[in-house]
Amino acid sequence: MGMTMTQKILAAHAGLETVKAGQLIEADLDLVLGNDITSPVAIHEMEKMNVHGVFHKDKIALVLDHFVPNKDIKSAEHCKCVREFACKHEISNFFDVGKMGIEHALLPEQGLTVAGDVIIGADSHTCTYGALGAFSTGVGSTDMAAGMATGKAWFKVPSAIKFNLIGKPSKWVSGKDVILHIIGMIGVDGALYRSMEFVGEGIKNLSMDDRFTIANMAIEAGGKNGIFPVDELAIDYMKEHSKRDFIIYEADEDAEYEEEYTINLSELKPTVAFPHLPENTKTIDEVGVVKIDQSVIGSCTNGRISDLRIAAEVLDGNKVADNVRCIIIPATQEIYMQAIEEGLIQTFIKAGAVVSTPTCGPCLGGYMGILAEGERCISTTNRNFVGRMGHVKSEVYLASPAVAAASAITGEIVAPK
Repeated sequence: MGMTMTQKILAAHAGLETVKAGQLIEADLDLVLGNDITSPVAIHEMEKMNVHGVFHKDKIALVLDHFVPNKDIKSAEHCKCVREFACKHEISNFFDVGKMGIEHALLPEQGLTVAGDVIIGADSHTCTYGALGAFSTGVGSTDMAAGMATGKAWFKVPSAIKFNLIGKPSKWVSGKDVILHIIGMIGVDGALYRSMEFVGEGIKNLSMDDRFTIANMAIEAGGKNGIFPVDELAIDYMKEHSKRDFIIYEADEDAEYEEEYTINLSELKPTVAFPHLPENTKTIDEVGVVKIDQSVIGSCTNGRISDLRIAAEVLDGNKVADNVRCIIIPATQEIYMQAIEEGLIQTFIKAGAVVSTPTCGPCLGGYMGILAEGERCISTTNRNFVGRMGHVKSEVYLASPAVAAASAITGEIVAPK
């Protein structure tokens, strides 16, 4: 039996000719990622191991992005711990205030993730890099510690689900709508510990930013990882951003998939996930009247330049509703600068929105947009669990930048006209 893309990458990194679903392997790592929440735990675990160094100072990325600039003493202490570790071990890819960005937008932008890599990160949305044809997945901080120390990790080889994408999305339908549709279809455990492998002629109609968004939310369906084939668009992206060599793996024709789905992109509509799970989806014409108090446009899911361009197109010449707070967060400093140069920031401010430095902040209820009891937020983030953005009796609705921007103007959930 043939192998999937994911299985081929894992086999190569385990030094094996073939692997099969369910097999336990030890694989070499190309990159180990941690942030300001998860890295301190991993650092303390390394101290317990009595390890005196890291396996490779260039293959570890430490990104301070969840609570920076520091919001309180505790977050300051966490960041201090990571800074001292990065300095001690001369970590090449350490990103602090002024250089940082939201990790899953920053690493591809900096050329640290390429096709054929095996990447682990102590953050569940590490699966983002599958958009470039890499195997990337989230792990716990203890596994991150072991990875930093040894450059290796244990995996159970995942089985796979094939998603055949056909057609072309209509205007205002983006990668966020695609993945919300899929999660609504299969459920939050529909891909549990399986590889979500996206194929089909419709992929050519998805931008790299769309693909990053789709891969990012594979975990919201329970997936071990999400992965796309490497086409000319992905190759051009890697050549623009990275100086690293990459390896393209393709699934065998007789690769085994436990399930297969066909998604016609031309039939999709703007989609919204209602509280309190990403699977609780409705198309925009099923939403009804849902008043909102806040709109957040940003995150590792939808804070890239194309997302900001879409939001600016919708907000241009309009005003945020009087009873709505609209918070826009470029995902990296480079994206922030580009948005300034293109005049997007001026558009946002004229519309009555506020613009933040890059941060995960409101996505996890950290800061820069906490919800009070009874408040509702339309958000381009990736999770809407109970209490995710603040009070346990607040509500989060997940949507695309287009829907989040249009909703900020009307004060209720709508799509752009």
